Amino acid sequence: MAAPRPGKLISWDEAHEKANALISQMSIEQKVGLATGQGWEKTLCVGQTFESKNPDFPSLCLQDGPLGIRWADNVTAGVSGITAAASWDKDLLYKRGEYMGVEYRAKGVHMALGPCVDIMRSPRGGRGWEGFGEDPYLQGVAGSLTVEAIQNQNVIAVPKHYILNNQETNRKNSSSNADHRTLNEVYVWPYARMIEAGLGGVMCSYNQLDGTWACEDEYILNTVLKEQLNFRGLIMTDWGAQMSNEPSANAGLDMTMPGDIVMGDGYSWWGANLTQAVKDGKVSEERVDDMAQRIAAAHYRMGQDKNFPPIAIKSWDRENAPEVIVPTLDKHAKITRDIGAAAVIVLENDGILPLTKDAKKIALIGSDAGPIPQGLNGCPDQSCAAGHLAMGWGSGTADFPYLITPVDGITDRAGDDVEVTTTFDDWDLDTAKQVATEADVAIVFAMADSGEEYIEIDGNVGDRKNMSLWHNGDNLIQAVADANENVIVVINAVGAVLMPWIDHENIKAVVWPGLAGQESGNALADVLFGDVNPSGRLPFTIAKNEEDYGATIGTEFDVEYTEKLEVGYKHFDAHDIEPLFAFGHGLSYSTFEYSKLKVKANSKKGTASARIEVRNTGEIDGAEVAQAYLEFPKDVGAPPKQLRGFEKVLLKAGKKTKVKFEFTTIDLSYFDEDSESWVLAKGEFKVHVGASSRDIRQSATFTL
Repeated sequence: MAAPRPGKLISWDEAHEKANALISQMSIEQKVGLATGQGWEKTLCVGQTFESKNPDFPSLCLQDGPLGIRWADNVTAGVSGITAAASWDKDLLYKRGEYMGVEYRAKGVHMALGPCVDIMRSPRGGRGWEGFGEDPYLQGVAGSLTVEAIQNQNVIAVPKHYILNNQETNRKNSSSNADHRTLNEVYVWPYARMIEAGLGGVMCSYNQLDGTWACEDEYILNTVLKEQLNFRGLIMTDWGAQMSNEPSANAGLDMTMPGDIVMGDGYSWWGANLTQAVKDGKVSEERVDDMAQRIAAAHYRMGQDKNFPPIAIKSWDRENAPEVIVPTLDKHAKITRDIGAAAVIVLENDGILPLTKDAKKIALIGSDAGPIPQGLNGCPDQSCAAGHLAMGWGSGTADFPYLITPVDGITDRAGDDVEVTTTFDDWDLDTAKQVATEADVAIVFAMADSGEEYIEIDGNVGDRKNMSLWHNGDNLIQAVADANENVIVVINAVGAVLMPWIDHENIKAVVWPGLAGQESGNALADVLFGDVNPSGRLPFTIAKNEEDYGATIGTEFDVEYTEKLEVGYKHFDAHDIEPLFAFGHGLSYSTFEYSKLKVKANSKKGTASARIEVRNTGEIDGAEVAQAYLEFPKDVGAPPKQLRGFEKVLLKAGKKTKVKFEFTTIDLSYFDEDSESWVLAKGEFKVHVGASSRDIRQSATFTL
């Protein structure tokens, strides 16, 4: 059965008017019911609020996650956030969010728990792969497009984890400490952009901030979100992240999930306890009115009161869930393959790619090329960490309807004229060498995995314990490179890895397909064989050494954000450290030339713009990602340069186009801690436009 078509969204003003009319008829108990989850494993969805009768308001269904629907069948297991970001493709980012919204709505899910916009502060952070990388601007663009697309399908998007939840280590027993400028310029930035896009919900995180739990921190909930950013939706807890009754209510929390104090214990901070707190005068009834109104307003704004499908999920009883087949699943699979191919990053290529007809025998070596030994969806929340890696582990996963491995995709594309040989044993280096020696081209696969801290794999408690490849990957690559002169290294990883073999003369290409979901092998084959000209770009920095990064995983209670604004490439720039592969880097089978950079500034409006000409000087059609970085006036104390614009342009061979970047007032501002506000920077700016953060082609100045 197919769900009815989505309806139109209404304005926040209209939505709050409708919500106010509803809650004015409610008892205190009914209003509290909207704000309280029914409890863990007691509902159809991972979280559900209480239903209200007379006046009528439904029990709202909340379900993970950022890449697709968790614990559901007949859904798409798409590319992870980090791989979507690697596409740098605004159109595909929107289409990805759109198909997720279609699927959530069809299953009767009111709130999609995503996207994840946790900044990749450290490459070893366990859930960095769920978000969009190390840069707040890129996170803001990708997050806003995802939110807009999901909500246009009548589903409330709930980005997470707000805020400074950038590691899994001690996530429920640590305090992330950052100054207000760092907090706002780096970590709040994506939320601000999503609020501008009409965001309905925000999920607060497990950690503390300067010793206060995130879900009862009045500064980040009331002051920043609701006052400074005029957020009109609801704030909910992460599952089990509420730590108090009155303090969280008075600090601005609107919904507790899944409702229990400890998940599954049957007790709640809210429910009857919140009702009593109101009666005792510890929480005002106006505050509870505000909670209920925000929740109802998000529901009304997304048009969920008209023809919204019934809940078709049974998280704890999958076999008896109603069968809802989304009629457009084939189209969603194609979008997944398209974005997977657009996100393949060619880090190095010594002319071996695309593969030619000369490659009559191709060896595929490494377990990451093949099937998951435990079977498809054979481990809880994708925690097998064996076979082909197409997503990390944890609550931000979905079940694969199928998985096209690299062996599947490459064998299918190579056709009958090419012999494909394989070995999936990462530890049998003699066999790997033998198979490699006999091939024209040897493609060696390796991976590195991470996820959420409730699952530990080989000592990796969510966060990676180091940056090395898993399953003997470095030794396997070295052995294959010693045995064959035409080696291509393919890495499926959650984030940056160390590459001690990078200078081996026989390694002719390094390819980074990321975590590409169910169509992974097809997307990779599309690029290897030249059916798609690669245009993926790194959404994070790959360093030569782990100590080159500005931040690491904190093991003490206090996690000090001493790097401040210098996250990712900004640290490398500020300290003149040469990365192995720079943020924004990625090669094409074509070449592109930049010229005629022109900038304009409007001091009155506090805006600026830049235009540049990009020409495809290669022999084949391809896409270039033109990136604009701003260098702020010196007295502002900003990092050396900051991403403030990007456009992916598809150009036929020999053709050119003009690319325009618009810099808004917020793009040209910094957060002033004295006034607790954003201030337009005054003085000389420099615009740097190029193909990566370290491949700047043209620069120009303007003054505000």
